[in-house]
Amino acid sequence: MRFVAFWHAIAGRYPEWLYFDSKVVDYSELNRVNQLGINFVTIRRRGAAILRRLVTIPSSDWTKAVIDTPKRCHQQIRYLDEKVRLRGYDQLVRQVAITGLGRDSPTLFLSNNLTETAREVVIRYAGRNRVEDGLGTSVNFFHLDCLASEVRLNVDLDTTLTVIANGCYRWLGAQLRGYEDMSPKKLYRRFVETGGVVEIRPECILVCFDRRSHNPVLREAALDKQPVPIAWLGNRPVKFAFA
Repeated sequence: MRFVAFWHAIAGRYPEWLYFDSKVVDYSELNRVNQLGINFVTIRRRGAAILRRLVTIPSSDWTKAVIDTPKRCHQQIRYLDEKVRLRGYDQLVRQVAITGLGRDSPTLFLSNNLTETAREVVIRYAGRNRVEDGLGTSVNFFHLDCLASEVRLNVDLDTTLTVIANGCYRWLGAQLRGYEDMSPKKLYRRFVETGGVVEIRPECILVCFDRRSHNPVLREAALDKQPVPIAWLGNRPVKFAFA
């Protein structure tokens, strides 16, 4: 609820949708979210009694659907859309049980929205995974969870530089054919962490790359085709040369 209050202070309104994990809030907290008119999608923990009941439901009651989002491994699903009662929640809540997501047991989605189809509910919640992947990159590669200082100014600076660095890697990936969606960590290992010789010449800074299997990709990208003079390098442009 502190996040909801923060969002309201920034945007002047409550968020239209919230997506979160099953362990973030209890059912009474879901009730408070519902009272504010906010649509939510969350995961329900799979209890043994719930799974036993789902097993007894005939297959004819389940509906088939296709989640055709790009690069998704499990697209063919079956779902059971029903309303259940939760302890601490004032009214019936929508529960969508999904099979075919790559898990042995059904995944249980809870939502207070009754107009979206079950397929749309799944697609909405799947978008949360992309946000988590981005945060994972910031922690795993840019070490966002190990900032240089606890002083607020330095923390703000470290976070800002992390965002800039992530944008730089996204730009680099966009320039390299076939590497548009590669993670910053892999881009670093294949293209940035490389050996070579730097020659400071009167007219330019010449970077001579050692022979590597990925050099043709860099050469094709022609990142130095329109070199920009760099002020702190005596207004010299940077040019590339390959072994």
